[in-house]
Amino acid sequence: MKTAEIKDMSAQDLKERVAAEKVNLANLKIQHAVSPIENPSLIKKNRRDIARMLTILRQK
Repeated sequence: MKTAEIKDMSAQDLKERVAAEKVNLANLKIQHAVSPIENPSLIKKNRRDIARMLTILRQK
């Protein structure tokens, strides 16, 4: 997700999106632990997106 897209979102939307992405990250980690996923960089990308959203949320 691009920074410009995140900045356009409202604070409430960001909170909801962060919660959803955290659940998604947990599921990816579980899937990777059970059987390796094809693209493990998805976990890294998801973690960075969450950090980016939280940073912009703090700025608001």
